[in-house]
Amino acid sequence: MDAKQREIADKIKKILVDNLRLPEEDLTDDAKLFGDDIGLDSVDSLEIIAGIDQEFGVSMMGVDREHFQTIETLSKYVMDNLDK
Repeated sequence: MDAKQREIADKIKKILVDNLRLPEEDLTDDAKLFGDDIGLDSVDSLEIIAGIDQEFGVSMMGVDREHFQTIETLSKYVMDNLDK
């Protein structure tokens, strides 16, 4: 992960901590957000979408679920779509 993606990942972690009240120590870059690792649900995904849109101006509506798997996949999607 390069420095730009690292910065984005750190901001996404902050969104998850602030909006979903998740413990920061559980949020590794490769932890599965949905399922056994973190255990988020579809309502939580709406909070993530809103937080990313507000923080980065990147819309996540209608985005494939593969981009929501981990903080790393989310940060890559945001980085790839910042200037679109």
